[in-house]
Amino acid sequence: MPAHWIADRTKCFDSSGIRKVFDLGAKLKDPINLSIGQPDFDVPEPVRQAAVNAIQSGKNGYALTQGLPVLRDKLQGIVDHQYRHADRQAFVASGTSGALVLAMMALVDPGDEVIVFDPYFVMYNSLAAIVGGKVVYLETYPDFRIDLDRLAAAITPRTKMILFNSPANPTGVAASREEVEGVARLAAERDVVLVSDEIYRSFSYDAEFISPARFNPQTLVIDGFSKSSGMPGWRVGFAHGPRAIIQEMIKLQQYTFVCAPHPFQWAAAAAMDLDLTGYVEAYRRKRDLIVEGLAGDYELVVPGGAFYAFPKAPWGTATEFVTKAIEEHQLLIIPGSVFSARDTHFRISYAAPDAVIQRGIEALKKLAKR
Repeated sequence: MPAHWIADRTKCFDSSGIRKVFDLGAKLKDPINLSIGQPDFDVPEPVRQAAVNAIQSGKNGYALTQGLPVLRDKLQGIVDHQYRHADRQAFVASGTSGALVLAMMALVDPGDEVIVFDPYFVMYNSLAAIVGGKVVYLETYPDFRIDLDRLAAAITPRTKMILFNSPANPTGVAASREEVEGVARLAAERDVVLVSDEIYRSFSYDAEFISPARFNPQTLVIDGFSKSSGMPGWRVGFAHGPRAIIQEMIKLQQYTFVCAPHPFQWAAAAAMDLDLTGYVEAYRRKRDLIVEGLAGDYELVVPGGAFYAFPKAPWGTATEFVTKAIEEHQLLIIPGSVFSARDTHFRISYAAPDAVIQRGIEALKKLAKR
């Protein structure tokens, strides 16, 4: 095939480093898999049954592009109750990632600057590059906290968007109220779009979750059901924000994803009626297992949410450390270079059975003593 057939935008990024480790794990006989950010609990039975009922009753055609009323109206009601913004509108997207794609397409022109906090979720810089945006990285090491003065200095006349994620992937760090409010107010003052990725909002362990939309009505919020309801393969996400932005995202969805999967929207609506705090408590305990298990051997900022920890490699680069972990212990973890300009830390996903977590801790203790 002629090389010139391939569009230049595909050269902006490589395939996901997480996916590479995940593919490697599939070849190992008994891996200790702490690599993938996917809940280890299954979709709750009532939600599975709602999906089955929807399929069996013929709800398998196209859904409304903006989302089925059974789900969208529920989401809108919650959004209205929480924020009371007259102009805030919700719609159903094909996964949280789909909503991020639409947000980039709707908001970022070639040459626009997009501020991303480093470390960052792997899609942020790649999606910005696809639409021609220029990524401006704002480092948050060593404590993964946002320096508001540095953020203010990073904003230029070309800045279009700030991408904010709390609790964060890959660090698990939850921003403080002061950080959330500071970012929100700064975006409003400088007339910059603030996009808040809140997919891990349910997994907040040490403090109440606070959205920047509370302080900045123009905030675009991205969320979904993949993590909180254990349904990442069902591709049901949503977004809410200023009506003008949401309407453009819906228009773009019409010509890309078309709609979120029809039967799984009915299932997501059922999931909204369940109390899922038991899962959150289980993950809080898993977080504590990791923190206590690595204490004394690793530098680790205690994660306040999500289901990730981001320790510093005790020797070598993170890539060298992870290579040894895989080769000598079949321990699948992700080098920090996948999420960052630095290659000093590595990501653990503790979305795994306790027995797997304990095996991982034992392997990491051995690796620390090399």
